[in-house]
Amino acid sequence: MSQETAQHTGAWVVFTQASFVASAALVGFGILFMPLDFWMKGYLAMGTVMLIQSCITATKTLRDVHEGRRMVNRIEDARTERLLMSVGKE
Repeated sequence: MSQETAQHTGAWVVFTQASFVASAALVGFGILFMPLDFWMKGYLAMGTVMLIQSCITATKTLRDVHEGRRMVNRIEDARTERLLMSVGKE
């Protein structure tokens, strides 16, 4: 009953981090060099930061829900196995 989780390689982790940094930098440079007033640039930057924050929060929440369900399933499997073992002893 061992459930192994897939581990990401170091290259994949570095790739995802570099992709995030590059995309955030490119959006930041795009906003900075747009021919807009300062307050418009500030509004776009604030919206971008809030969008990134919301994406990170949603991703963490979905992962936590998934891991929570997985733990409940493990507990139920252990209970079922213990019940089957006690029935087999009788």
